[in-house]
Amino acid sequence: MAMARGISGLAYPERFYAAASYAGFTGSPHPSPESVSSKFNNDTALLLYALHQQATVGPCNVPKPKSWSPVEQGKWTSWHGLGKMNSAEAMRLFVKILEEEDPGWYSRMSDFVEDPVVDVEMNQNPKVEPVIQNGDTFLETKTVSSENGILLEAQDKDVVSEGLGSIGIYDQWVAPTISEPRPKPRYEHGAAVVQDKMYIFGGNHNGRYLSDLQVLDLRTWAWSKVEIKPGPLSLESPSAVPMTPCAGHSLIPWENKLLSIAGHTKDPSETIQVKAFDLQTSSWSNLKTYGKPPVSRGGQSVTLVGTSLVIFGGEDAKRSLLNDLPILDLETMTWDEIDTVGVPPSPRSDHAAAVHAERYLLIFGGGSHATCFNDLHVLDLQSMEWSRPTQQGEIPTARAGHAGVTVGENWFIVGGGVSETVVLNMSTLVWSVVTTVEGRVPLASEGLSLVVSTYNGEDILVSFGGYNGRYSNEVNVLKPSHKSTLQSKIMEGAVPGSVSAVPNTTNATRDVESEFETGQDGKIREIGMDNVDLDHMRIRDGETSECLLSTLKAEKEELESSLSKEKLLSLQLKQDLTDAETRNTELYKELQSMRGQLAGEQSRCFKLEVDVAELRQKLQTMESLQKELELLQRQKTASEQAALAKQRQGSGGVWGWLAGTPPSQKYDEP
Repeated sequence: MAMARGISGLAYPERFYAAASYAGFTGSPHPSPESVSSKFNNDTALLLYALHQQATVGPCNVPKPKSWSPVEQGKWTSWHGLGKMNSAEAMRLFVKILEEEDPGWYSRMSDFVEDPVVDVEMNQNPKVEPVIQNGDTFLETKTVSSENGILLEAQDKDVVSEGLGSIGIYDQWVAPTISEPRPKPRYEHGAAVVQDKMYIFGGNHNGRYLSDLQVLDLRTWAWSKVEIKPGPLSLESPSAVPMTPCAGHSLIPWENKLLSIAGHTKDPSETIQVKAFDLQTSSWSNLKTYGKPPVSRGGQSVTLVGTSLVIFGGEDAKRSLLNDLPILDLETMTWDEIDTVGVPPSPRSDHAAAVHAERYLLIFGGGSHATCFNDLHVLDLQSMEWSRPTQQGEIPTARAGHAGVTVGENWFIVGGGVSETVVLNMSTLVWSVVTTVEGRVPLASEGLSLVVSTYNGEDILVSFGGYNGRYSNEVNVLKPSHKSTLQSKIMEGAVPGSVSAVPNTTNATRDVESEFETGQDGKIREIGMDNVDLDHMRIRDGETSECLLSTLKAEKEELESSLSKEKLLSLQLKQDLTDAETRNTELYKELQSMRGQLAGEQSRCFKLEVDVAELRQKLQTMESLQKELELLQRQKTASEQAALAKQRQGSGGVWGWLAGTPPSQKYDEP
């Protein structure tokens, strides 16, 4: 089965209602799995039913059916098993499962917005937007005018459709004039910049993976498709092959090549594949790697640090989320997975990653199967220790499917189903909002790409594609100013005790130790100040206080000894906490596995119950037939006996036959 990915983070209702209409769940107040049995098997239909109810009605609050009916029991069990899953996630999973079962469904729904049934479901083309409040997701309806039966997207006033040369403002998104033809709309593609050219490879369009390579000249703003040529074989590139369509991969420029790492494919391999596009020969090739390659995945982050690729997380072909840290040395093409200390980020995909000062790996946001994150994690690549620093400023909302690039010490992040473009000063860890777009424009979508280039000597951010209920092929550009850096420095000075640099970041396991050290160091500093004051007194008055000084030294040594003991205790507590969190992570993985097995067993149980019901009906039919057979046999026996008796009476018996006396004469005798 093709591993087709649906919406990576928040689900968008337009596509959900289109999927529901296609699957046969529209137009009935009580949709059932039977209504879609002609398109899907029983298990898939049952799961789609449960997700549709969760998305449109909410968590299952109806009592369990009392009557014995395998269909009703299965429907209730499947819906009730989704728990408190929010509507947006139920929509996402509904679309995702439908695309797995029928990747071409959307192309057959081109008349969706003109379907009167769907219009009723959408309430005259309203837009239902997911709104996150206090960690919960609600649906907010926003009516959008239509023209000729086609939905119109709300346009952002900050996205200006003019050439870059006439735009002198900073920190605002601009839509440059792009020459036609444009590439096919897509999301979850790979993007990279080489010599003022932005390369776009692969992606997802209508549930189908793409394999084309497009290039945008950032000086002329003209698109062109790269014609792939067969390349020469070499030791570095042992095989020249046509590229497999993929999505959720990463595209990294390296030594006049574009490296495509990992990604989802129709027929996924067991391990991560690394492929290279040679910009000189215009050919793709598979690169041979050494060591133990990591499991294949998509939605991971790939960060170039020196001559190594640092990969984190993603989702494998079995939908299991990952939080491992494989590293590929590009000079030796050798895989390695480094053991880290501290608490790593929870398993996730569709997050963003960046490197600061060639030493610190930053991970922000991403999503699991049921929620999105806005946490920030830092990995010291020298000590290989994870930490979770305290974030300052306007902390971004949770998101997944966003994209980010670094300009100096600033990390810009856009998209992920959120309208704000934010920036993090990686030295001060202070967030600020660069700009905000309005409406469901591509800049607020998921699976878009973001690269950095230069234009007239200035840095520019270039975004492309994304999915926000529709697939996009739009290009937008932003010229960042230094305002974000200034705001970060001002906020850093205004917040006493804030984290001033990444090297000083700490996580929760070190809070107790830090507080204790602060308190003890404060006492030691007070003692040191007392010593300084005493020295001044001795100089001023010419007196010595050796006795007092010895006493203070003894107290200082006692405090330092106590501090050492507390540090040891804190380290032990830290280790215990790490072990507990590791066990918790393992238990969580086991729980996810058991949930998957339970869902499979529930589906098989439902099928068995249906089979048992059919067998019972057949058994009842057989019992009725048996009774009818016995009745017919008794009737036959009675008829045969009656016929035999009549025959005996009519023949006069054996003796009459032997005497030769006709029956009529026998009875006529006087």
